[in-house]
Amino acid sequence: MLTLDKIYHAAFVLKDVIRRTELVPAPNVNKKGTIFLKPENLQLTGSFKVRGSYYKISQLSEEEKAKGVIACSAGNHAQGVALAATKNGIKSLICLPDCAPISKVEATKGYGADICLVPGVYDDAYKRAIELRDEHGYTFIHPFDDEDVIAGQGTIGLELIDQMKDIDAVIVPIGGGGLISGVAFAIKSLNPKIKVYGVQAAGAPSMKNSVEHKQIERLDAVSTIADGIAVKQPGENTFDLCSKYVDEIVTVTDDEVSSAILSLLEHQKLITEGAGAVAVAAAMFDKVPVEGKKVVCVVSGGNIDVNILDRVIKRGLLTSGRSALLKVELLDKPGQLVQISSIIAEHGANVIGVHHERTNANTSITGCFIRITLETRNFEHVEQIKKAIQDAGFKIWD
Repeated sequence: MLTLDKIYHAAFVLKDVIRRTELVPAPNVNKKGTIFLKPENLQLTGSFKVRGSYYKISQLSEEEKAKGVIACSAGNHAQGVALAATKNGIKSLICLPDCAPISKVEATKGYGADICLVPGVYDDAYKRAIELRDEHGYTFIHPFDDEDVIAGQGTIGLELIDQMKDIDAVIVPIGGGGLISGVAFAIKSLNPKIKVYGVQAAGAPSMKNSVEHKQIERLDAVSTIADGIAVKQPGENTFDLCSKYVDEIVTVTDDEVSSAILSLLEHQKLITEGAGAVAVAAAMFDKVPVEGKKVVCVVSGGNIDVNILDRVIKRGLLTSGRSALLKVELLDKPGQLVQISSIIAEHGANVIGVHHERTNANTSITGCFIRITLETRNFEHVEQIKKAIQDAGFKIWD
């Protein structure tokens, strides 16, 4: 049974192992409220997961340690287990979905673990880890549905209460629910008035559906850039704790997550992964009430693959009006492109790409298309440019 004493014991065990991440003001997230970040992306291994995995491994018996440990993970729990096992002189094997970012796979190897890549998503890696545990007798370290793991994650809640006495609300990412279960239990035990909101990806709302329907439900499939919270089914312990201690669970889209990642990078100089940015996305897009309140967003991790980061930044620029792609129909004659370029220059936008298409079934024989990629200030700026181009007699296609 999870107790506040267990979470305090976890904090004692972890005090010389983890970093105590300090709160960071984030006024640009949502100016309606006073927003702070709990930057667990700056934690050892790049995420909060080391808290739970290290505490769990510290509580194993000598017999359990001697068997070696096995875990399944979307990437962050893997690194926490690998680090904790290596520090304690224990052999570790980690089952990862083959879609896990390369950076997470290589980092896990770097912390000393053996790797087993499994086709599919987290739940498939979990199934394979259980099979290997049963075959070889390893000690299984669950990524979220374990009281010791939950207690380790709950140390974040203790830190939040200590760091800011007058918090109105805390926003926490949810995958399997280990993080929010520990945080919510700790916070509600010490100050029940503080609201605790959970956030899931719209493409993986397993905990939200389960809590709303008052029973554990399994999704047929998950699809999100937030790979760290792409979980088909929550745990039994985490479901019970979320049902009891979490005030509300909301979802955010991949476009909203991309905008949050971009905002954190640009304004806070913080690199976050998709799962790490969902709490910020919820605050940015008013998914939970923040107006006039002191709100802390838990930024749970920063282990994003650089190739994915590049795509996310580009998507974030598009969805925030910082970039625009215009498809303009022209007459195929000299001077047309100069005229378009002049309009764009007059409105202070920057052309970063042009594609000229002369053969298209949708144009006249004497016509052509150009696709122009622009750097812009915001959506209002984009609309001003489009109107000016249309006023000059050109047609813009959707």
